[in-house]
Amino acid sequence: MMGGIFRRPVLLIGLVVTLALVGVALLSLVWTPSLPSKMNIVQRLKPPLGPGGLLGSDQFGRDVASMLMVGAWNSLSTSFLAVAIGATVGSAVGVIVAMQRGWLELIVMRGCDIIFAVPPILSAMMLGAFLGSGRFTAIIAIAVFMVPVFARLTLAGAKQIWARDYVTAAVGIGRSKAKITLVHILPNISNQIIVQVTIQLGLAILTEAGLSFLGLGMPPPAPTWGRMLADSQTFFGQAPWLAILPGMAIAIAVLGLNMLGDGLRDMLDPKTKAC
Repeated sequence: MMGGIFRRPVLLIGLVVTLALVGVALLSLVWTPSLPSKMNIVQRLKPPLGPGGLLGSDQFGRDVASMLMVGAWNSLSTSFLAVAIGATVGSAVGVIVAMQRGWLELIVMRGCDIIFAVPPILSAMMLGAFLGSGRFTAIIAIAVFMVPVFARLTLAGAKQIWARDYVTAAVGIGRSKAKITLVHILPNISNQIIVQVTIQLGLAILTEAGLSFLGLGMPPPAPTWGRMLADSQTFFGQAPWLAILPGMAIAIAVLGLNMLGDGLRDMLDPKTKAC
């Protein structure tokens, strides 16, 4: 396993970047250079590597490095939780539909089409009208959009496994569909689900940043990368680092997760391993 990682630079880089971001997010729970909510008007809009701190200060004199660290935890934890919910529910729906097929498959697939037709940001706006803006709204909006992605992936993979001879033999000897699903179906499609999770995490981070940018994410004063971008618009000419730094954080997180997903797909793909 480890040898396979070191032979794939894309996977290795993606893994290192992702672990580094997760490490920074976890570190922010116990330590930051300064309190991210601490304001110091005297030090407002100071550039990086100056009296305002390592990465400068914002319009309220808050330390940007501390805000980025805490924002990493807020943005990543929201995205990870949303994808976890979407993957769990979607995968369960997919394997259940694969067991039953028929009219249930038709209904679920049309439901997936309807969900795909409504972007997650629009879903969050509609949910916000009923639930109010906040982290819960962002998580539900992203998770709802993820459910059909995993439902379709799991259904397609499960249908292929159900057509295999050894599964047909298991049905012939009287094994229940539920037991076949647990013993034969899920283990054989788990690699596809894992790869899809890493890819969807990148999309979830982008979506969460967009929701926070529009004010539909975590409420102030909790920092998120998307809100930092929104707050920086007025001061871009005077303090460009306020937009560049959170923008770079989002780009690096998405790039790292996409590279991790691509690398895992290459490593776990039986055709690739056989070459």
